[in-house]
Amino acid sequence: MFRNQYDTDVTTWSPAGRRFQMEYAMEAVKQGSACVGLCSLTHVVLASVNKAASELSSHQRKVFRVADHAGVALAGLTADGRVLSRFLRDECINHSFVYEAPLPVSRLALRLADKAQVRLDCLICFICFKVLMR
Repeated sequence: MFRNQYDTDVTTWSPAGRRFQMEYAMEAVKQGSACVGLCSLTHVVLASVNKAASELSSHQRKVFRVADHAGVALAGLTADGRVLSRFLRDECINHSFVYEAPLPVSRLALRLADKAQVRLDCLICFICFKVLMR
């Protein structure tokens, strides 16, 4: 891909009205494997395609446990996803240490959106889920 002076930040617009960082991220998701999440009243299922990039490499994990009540599935660059899943895990641990209660998934998704500098409805790389505890 061609790099220019307007692709250093997701909040920088080019004179043509494009945000190159967002386009790069969407292209990485297109080239990544698919992730699907299903939720019922009592269960949550996350699935992803684990395929090796070549015959000489092994597949990489795409589903991570963030906390007892939350997890994440990755589509796109696995290294970036691991960094963000570690961030989510740290946020859950810090919240449970301070407040002695699990971090609500809605607040977890907002913290991820703040970290990724995108609106919550544009969060296309991650699927957060909550298991309804009874």
